[in-house]
Amino acid sequence: MSSRDQFTTKIGFILAAAGSAIGLGAIWKFPYMAGTNGGSVFILLFILCTFFIGLPVLIAEFMIGRRGQKDAVTSFKEQAPGKPWYLIGWGGMVIAGLILSFYSVVGGWILSYLARAISFKLTNASSDINYADLFGTIISSPIEALLVQGLFMLLTVVIVSAGIKGGIEKASTWMMPLLFIFFIVLVIRSLTLDGAMEGVKFMFVPDWSYFNAETFLMALGQAFFSLSVGIAVMITYASYLSKTEKIGNSAINVASMNIIISLLAGLVIFPAVFALGYTPDQGPGLVFIILPAVFEQLPLGGLFLTIFFILLLFATVTSSISMLEIVVAIAIGDKPEKRKKIAWIGGIIIFIFGIPSALSFGILSDIKILDRSIFDFVDFMTNSIGMPIGAFLISIFAGYYYTKDISRKELAASSFMFTIWFMLIRYVSPIAIFIIFIQGILPLFK
Repeated sequence: MSSRDQFTTKIGFILAAAGSAIGLGAIWKFPYMAGTNGGSVFILLFILCTFFIGLPVLIAEFMIGRRGQKDAVTSFKEQAPGKPWYLIGWGGMVIAGLILSFYSVVGGWILSYLARAISFKLTNASSDINYADLFGTIISSPIEALLVQGLFMLLTVVIVSAGIKGGIEKASTWMMPLLFIFFIVLVIRSLTLDGAMEGVKFMFVPDWSYFNAETFLMALGQAFFSLSVGIAVMITYASYLSKTEKIGNSAINVASMNIIISLLAGLVIFPAVFALGYTPDQGPGLVFIILPAVFEQLPLGGLFLTIFFILLLFATVTSSISMLEIVVAIAIGDKPEKRKKIAWIGGIIIFIFGIPSALSFGILSDIKILDRSIFDFVDFMTNSIGMPIGAFLISIFAGYYYTKDISRKELAASSFMFTIWFMLIRYVSPIAIFIIFIQGILPLFK
């Protein structure tokens, strides 16, 4: 048994890992991706891709982390001595830090909206708010953008500095259940609107005209990125898991919870959107521009919008703490007494790196890199290049460097389930990840 700090319960680990996966990808990106790609067919392909492509890589990360019982860099060094596989850990740390640098910017936007919702400055019929203009004002104001980004990073640092049991596990075990409860409340409210069933049909009655290669690739990318694989975050979390715990069931639970939250997000948004005469293909502005306008027309709309942004904040925080944790875990190594100091130093550095992204919609809006804003460029480099490369290497390591005996022992599953996982991690996941990577970098050559 490792002397490192560990999760005290299996459910604590599952909730923390699910919290890492369930973030903006499930609640912000999934609805607008489904809305712009035909709804039901996209959702069906997303579910299939999650289980048959994303889940095998998630299991691989759990195996590597739980077997190593160390940070991602040390785990690879000890399991593959003399080999350069440890670079996956360093790469994951860098990519996670860069993701958090712009993720914290979006987290700040959520805080801005939440503050306005609590103070009744949103969904106030007498104020005649133009939500597109409001969103533009929030993201372009340098003072507000930096202030709320800093507050979001402060919240993340405080939780991570408290450790696994006292910080990450404790935060996850009350945030995640509240997340589900709030979602159920909002789903019930959304489904009771006149005309809500049109939104339900959009989600669950297939329109096969959208069954094409483009929809499949969009669903594949969403499934892959929504599980937080490829940046060694799950390796880090699994390193705090007792070796007696079965990782296969935990991975399935995490993937299932991610799908459920994504579907609940759709059931909150699409019935309300259809019931109140909007269209679902609104793109990234669906949550920040369309949703407040939708809630404005509901009785007690301010209350329900406040609840929505609280749960969105919870989901964002549980993801951000996992990204800071990999940085902290690698930096402290076997010296846990340095956790608080490193968490604060890491948080400050990431905040500084995030400043250009926070200002890229305002005073730095004229700066373009490959025809992208600074925010979009960092997003592109991490999500379209960094994460696929990391996930591809992890799948190769687990599928080919590990022997069958090691994998079988670590997975501790039935022969049938092991055979399925082994075939998927060797042949299906790497090919799918390669396709995602090629699709992601194609815009560079146009």
